[in-house]
Amino acid sequence: MFGRKKKDDPPEVVDNNEESIVAQQPFRKAILPVIACGAGLFSDGYINNVIGSVVTILAIQYGDVWKTSNAKHYLGDIAFAGTVVGQLAFGYLSDNWSRTNSLVLSTGILIIFTALTAGSYYHGDTIGMFNILTAWRFFVGIGIGGEYPAGSVGCAESTGELKSGTRNTWFILFTNTMIDWGFVIGAFVPYVVAAACHNDHLSTIWRTSLGIGVVFPLVLFVIRLFIKEPEEFQRNSMKYAKTPYLLVLRFYGFRLFIVSLVWFIYDFSAYSFSIYSPTILANIFDTSTAALTTVFGWNTVINLFYIPGTMLGAPVSDWIGPRYALALGVSLQGIVGFIMAGCYTRLAQPSMVGAFAVVYGIFQSLGELGPGNNIGLLAAKTSATGVRGQYYGIAAAIGKIGAFVGTYVFPYIIAAGGDSETLSAQYPFWVSSSLCILSAVLVLAFLPHIGQDTITHEDVRFRAFLEEHGYDTRQLGLRKGESVESGVGEKELKA
Repeated sequence: MFGRKKKDDPPEVVDNNEESIVAQQPFRKAILPVIACGAGLFSDGYINNVIGSVVTILAIQYGDVWKTSNAKHYLGDIAFAGTVVGQLAFGYLSDNWSRTNSLVLSTGILIIFTALTAGSYYHGDTIGMFNILTAWRFFVGIGIGGEYPAGSVGCAESTGELKSGTRNTWFILFTNTMIDWGFVIGAFVPYVVAAACHNDHLSTIWRTSLGIGVVFPLVLFVIRLFIKEPEEFQRNSMKYAKTPYLLVLRFYGFRLFIVSLVWFIYDFSAYSFSIYSPTILANIFDTSTAALTTVFGWNTVINLFYIPGTMLGAPVSDWIGPRYALALGVSLQGIVGFIMAGCYTRLAQPSMVGAFAVVYGIFQSLGELGPGNNIGLLAAKTSATGVRGQYYGIAAAIGKIGAFVGTYVFPYIIAAGGDSETLSAQYPFWVSSSLCILSAVLVLAFLPHIGQDTITHEDVRFRAFLEEHGYDTRQLGLRKGESVESGVGEKELKA
C-alpha cells in the first residue's frame, strides 16, 4: 500500500523537543534558510532551457556559418560538462569547508559567467564568438553545479526546523519547483524579447535572453550572505575529522548506485526532451514561415505543464512518501509516453498542435510529480550529514551525465527511424517510456522509506556503523579549535 512502511524499514527517530523547537522558531525565520539554500536551482532551469531558444536563433541568424561550426555540436550541452565538475567539486567543499560559503562562491561564479555569455565577442569574428560563448557556458555550468550539493543538502537540513508532515513539500517547492519555474521563464523570456523586437534584431533577442539570467542569482547572492550553517551540519559534520571513505562506501555504496542510476535515467530523457522541444515544434511548424514568437510561445505552453506536476505533486511526497510518489509518477509517465508514441501520427499535425502540446505537457508533468520532485529529495535524505554533500554531488553528477549522454544519443534514436518522420519522432518516446518503467522497479525494489525524520535517523545509523568498525565518532561535529581529547576549544583551554 502507498505510504505503508516495509516491515524491515527501521523505526523513525523522533526528537522529543521537535515540536517545541518548531513552535519557538517563527515560520518566516525557519523558511528563509530553506528558500536561500534551494531557490538557486531556478538558474539551472532557466539557463539550461533558454539555450534551446538561443540555438534556434543562432541557426536562423548565421545560417551556413552556424551549421558548419563546432559550436553547433557543443553549445547546447557544454554546460552539462561544467555542471558535473561543479557538482563534484562543491560536493566536497560543502562537506569539508562550508555549506553557506560554498553557496556564495557558486552564486558568484554563476553571476560572472552568465553575464559574460550575454556579451560574447571575439574581434568581430563569428566563429570566435561561437567558441567564446561555448567556453563561458562551461563555466556557467560549474556555478550551476555548486547549487546542487551545497544548496539542496542545506535546504534538506534546514527543513528539519519546519513542522513535521510538511518538510518534503517545502524542500520540493524550493528545489525542483524552482528548476521548473526556471524552465518556464527560460522559454517565456525569449518569447517576450522576440515580440518586443518584432521577430527582428536576432542578436539582441538571444543576448538579452541570456543576460536576464543574471538577475535572479544576483538577488539570491545578497540573501545568502546572511544565512547560517544548518544546525544538522554543525552537529554531525566531518569538517574537522578524517572521512572514512571505505566505510562510507560499504555503508552507502549500493544505495548511492541506485539513486544515481535513477537520476541518470530521468535526466537522460527529461533534459533531452526539454532542449529539443523548440526543434520538435519547429518540425510541426514550417520554420520558413512561422514567426519566432509562434515557436517560442508554444514552447512556453509546453513548459508550463511542468508546474502543476511539481506543485501539485509536492504534498504527495509527504502523504505517501517520496519513494512511492516517484514510482507512481514515473509509471504514469511511462504509460502516457507509450500512448503518445502510438498516436504520434495523428498528433503531429499543424491542426493538432494544441492536442500535441497537451499530451506532451502531461507527459512532462508526470515526470515532475515522480522523479523530478523526488530524486533530489531521496539523494538529500538517504545519507548521513557528514558525507551528504559528496553523496548528493555524485548522484547529481551522474544524473547530469545522463542529460549529457541524452543530448548525444537522442539524435541517433531519431535517426534510427530512417526516412520515416513518424518513426523518427516515435522512437524517443518508446525509449523514454521503457526507462520510466525501469526506474519505478529500481525505486520500489532497492530504496528505503523516507520519513519526516529520516535525516536524524540516518545520522544515528551511520554513527552506530562507524563505532562498530572502530571509528571515533566524537570527531563528528567538531568545530575549529576543538579536539576530541579535550572536548572543548583549544583557545578556551589556553584562556
